[in-house]
Amino acid sequence: MFRSIPTLWKKWRASRSAGQQLDALLASADADAPYAERSDWLIELAHWIHRRGKLDADAASEPTPDAPQRTPPEHVRVRYLLHVLDRNPAWKANVGAMVRKLLRDSDSISLLCDAGMPVHSGLLGALVERVQAQLIPPAPNRRDLAALVTLMFPAAHDPEWIATLPADLLKRLQALIAEPAPAPAIAENVGSAEAAQNAQTAQATPAARLPGDFSLDLLTALHNLTCQISSTGLSPTVRSRLSSDDARVAVEKLPFFRLTRALLAVENARDAGEPARLLQEVSWLRLLLDDCRKATDDVFAHLYRHGVRVDTVFQVERMRMRIVRAERLLDAWMAADDAPTQARLVADLISANQRSQSVSHLVRSNFALLSRKVVELSADTGEHYIARDRAEYLTMLRMAAGGGLVTAVTVYVKFGVTGAHLPSMIEGLFAGINYAASFLVMHFCHFSLATKQPAMTAPTLARELDGTNVAAGRARFVSSVVALIRTQAAAVLGNVLLVFPACLAIQLACGWLFHVNLISPAKAHATLQSFSLLGPTPLYAALTGVLLWASSLFAGWADNWFVLHRVEDALAWNRRLRMTLGASGAARLARFCRVNAAGVWGNLALGMLLGLGPAIVSAVAFHFEVRHVTLSAGSIGVALGVLGTRTLGSGELWWAVAGVASMAVLNVTVSFALALHMALRSRDLGRRDVRPLMRAFWRRVRRHPMSLVWPIRRGELREDNE
Repeated sequence: MFRSIPTLWKKWRASRSAGQQLDALLASADADAPYAERSDWLIELAHWIHRRGKLDADAASEPTPDAPQRTPPEHVRVRYLLHVLDRNPAWKANVGAMVRKLLRDSDSISLLCDAGMPVHSGLLGALVERVQAQLIPPAPNRRDLAALVTLMFPAAHDPEWIATLPADLLKRLQALIAEPAPAPAIAENVGSAEAAQNAQTAQATPAARLPGDFSLDLLTALHNLTCQISSTGLSPTVRSRLSSDDARVAVEKLPFFRLTRALLAVENARDAGEPARLLQEVSWLRLLLDDCRKATDDVFAHLYRHGVRVDTVFQVERMRMRIVRAERLLDAWMAADDAPTQARLVADLISANQRSQSVSHLVRSNFALLSRKVVELSADTGEHYIARDRAEYLTMLRMAAGGGLVTAVTVYVKFGVTGAHLPSMIEGLFAGINYAASFLVMHFCHFSLATKQPAMTAPTLARELDGTNVAAGRARFVSSVVALIRTQAAAVLGNVLLVFPACLAIQLACGWLFHVNLISPAKAHATLQSFSLLGPTPLYAALTGVLLWASSLFAGWADNWFVLHRVEDALAWNRRLRMTLGASGAARLARFCRVNAAGVWGNLALGMLLGLGPAIVSAVAFHFEVRHVTLSAGSIGVALGVLGTRTLGSGELWWAVAGVASMAVLNVTVSFALALHMALRSRDLGRRDVRPLMRAFWRRVRRHPMSLVWPIRRGELREDNE
């Protein structure tokens, strides 16, 4: 019996029509009720607007001349609400008074200024705050308009239907909320000319058109925003990045310095009742806000050239958001009689308030910021790994061949480390040192490891995404993608074609000269079986691609740290270094450190990730082994040298070869896909923007399939650039 009570309650509520629910709600409105009860009543009214269901016949007969063909359900409900209030003047007066009193008693500055503005510069603090807001919603008794908006408009589509309200509904809503017009006072001592001037001033002044104190709230919010913008813009963090190394920009010439005075001039012109002067001062204020936005672009350009600091980016990004908010509030203040402008402002504020409480939006925005940071810092490095002509292609083959020879030594050292049967963490540490030393040798000898390149080349492609809105830009981007694929194929081919015969030759030489095997036959069989395509090899190869991509993040961080702290200048001007090496020697040392900082740290990180990563993952999650195409190809060469030619007829060998082929595809594909995804997010591009690029790419492949494996002359590609 007790289980059926909730069901009966739901059926009873459903049996009541939407009109009956609204009548009961409007009849209970009380303008003299406490603030909590009034706000709770308004929240219930908003929830009634959100509900789905059929309205009475009166709603269907209500004319909708300005409504679009597909009217949102909320528009129908608002129209029916106003229709009911028009038929009941007492309810209408009571509801209007209640809403006006509620708006007067609420603090609107928090909504106008702070909604959507980030508070924490760190991801963890902002994440904790938003999760807490999701778990503990604000109470209706808070005299905060932002809290009231949060409770009234929780749906993601609320800003859309509010911004698209028809003009006739907006006028009726504005009339409902507007203050009753006072009776005109007649003064005997005031002449007709002065009365006409006062009337003209009242018409030109935005404050006379807005209901209640909303105009004053807008002006107060503008003062708040301009003060915060000026404070951030005049801080040393921003000023130092607006000046060049050779000249310093005078403070009085910065737009941030003149911003607050420009707003005061706007307020004085409004109080003086001079419409022409008011328009002039507002135009000057808009110009200064535009100059402030351009200054933030200059700061971001400086950051991406000279290193990114998280808290600085946070401050500048928040200042840019405040500039945009100030411009929108200024538009609303000047267009007090324009109901669509007011509706768009309310929709923007609701959308910003929803974003400020969304965990997913926080994660997306922070990931986009991190993507932009890593992409900008890695783009120059990645340019060296793309062979665009035949000379660069042959150079890449030689570099990859050298990397294959170095990897042959790495393979044998790896077998020595694993043969010692050390504890997993110790074994992983020594394996990481082995890999890191090998990668550093490749770096300083200008050799190449194939699978390390994709994570560094994707940021270079991202830089070319900026011009893909035109045909020439798309052609340039496609040429870079084709060159990248061709370069990766050359790098993998050069690595494998050298590491396999080198490892095989070393084993054969040791067997012929010393009659010993560097690994046991049992170990050789186990190695081939572990590389089989039928086992977990594809999964391990994909996870290895993730580690390869992660190393590029470390390289980008190291490059950013080196540039941000101006280590090159510190070394070049170090007194002891200049006395020891001379001025030119210190400068060369500083330049050497600057050029190799990202490469050294990236190779160290990659080596330790490949060595310690499997040990850590196996200890805390599941068994994991590194499957790297170059190292695995060398291991097959060692195993083949131990087992002899009889292995050529076994499926064990060929399944291992197929597994190594899958490693080549997955190592490159996964690391490049992750880096390219980060690059696309840094440019805020979606699937719709990528589709024209994919069509252009496949068109190039169909016309010139050989360009994927061998560079063709630029003259043959002229037709694709048209």
